[in-house]
Formats: sequence, C-alpha cells, structure tokens
Amino acid sequence: MTLEVEIVFEDDRWQAFGLRGLADVAVAAVMADQHIEGDFAVSLLACDDARISELNADFRAKPTPTNVLSWPAEALAPEQEGATPFPPDADDPMGAELGDIAIAWETCMREAVEQGKPAAAHVTHLLVHGVLHLLGYDHIREKDAELMERCERRILAALGIADPYEIA
Repeated sequence: MTLEVEIVFEDDRWQAFGLRGLADVAVAAVMADQHIEGDFAVSLLACDDARISELNADFRAKPTPTNVLSWPAEALAPEQEGATPFPPDADDPMGAELGDIAIAWETCMREAVEQGKPAAAHVTHLLVHGVLHLLGYDHIREKDAELMERCERRILAALGIADPYEIA
C-alpha cells in the first residue's frame, strides 16, 4: 500500500510546526481504521485564515475563516442516514486521489488554546476529520454525525489522543 500526502505550504508556520509528520500519521491512521488498502493520495493545503476565508467564500458562500475544509474527489457517502460510506476503489485510476484538504493556521491555533488542548492533538483531530470527509463521512444529519464522531474518537484513541468531544 502506498499512501501519498502531498502538502502545499502556503504558510511556513505549518512547516515549522511539523505538519508533515502529523498529516502522514493522521492519514495512515484513518486508512488503517477503515481497512482501506491500496495506493491513494491526499492533497493538503497548509494555509492561513485569509486564504481559507477565500476558499470558504468560493465553495461554501461563507466568507469567514474556518479550521479545515475538504473536497472529496469521489462521492462515497451513502444515501441512508447513519450508514457506512462506500470504500474508495484503489483500482480506479480516478479513485486513487481521495481529494483535497485545506487547514488554517490562526483558527487551528486559537481553537487549541480556547479548548485547552495541545495544538498537535487538535490539528491531528482536524486532519482525521478532513480525511473522513474525503471518505464520505459527514455530520449534517444526526446519525451520520454520530457515526463520524465514533470513528474520530476510535482513531484518535488509537493514536493516544484524548476524546476531542469530551467536555472538561
């Protein structure tokens, strides 16, 4: 299995922070948890709040910063609420690219401080969250949100990261 995480560093703070290592670990952990094998690639844009605000405006009509955005390459979400998404097809030349994720420096760091979490743990959670979106998970409908959160908790626990949804 080959898992490629291509990162474009628009904000050098991400590189100094060690995003490469966190991204590689997060993507591999999601794929292992989901029992997905094959050759896949994820593209990651490491940017700032200004850039993610532009992307959020362009793609979601919300001209404000957010922590992470995802663009799946393939629609894998099931129609039935709470059902597990379809796995990507490693043999499909188009399916090898799972999609794109963008992550914003200022918002991520501010949230980590506000929530009293280590920045690396928070960023890893957001990367796991983004990759799950690429795999067809979502949190718009209640049962889908419950399923996605269970996956996040399980993956993060396997990485030794505390439950991000537990209220202190």
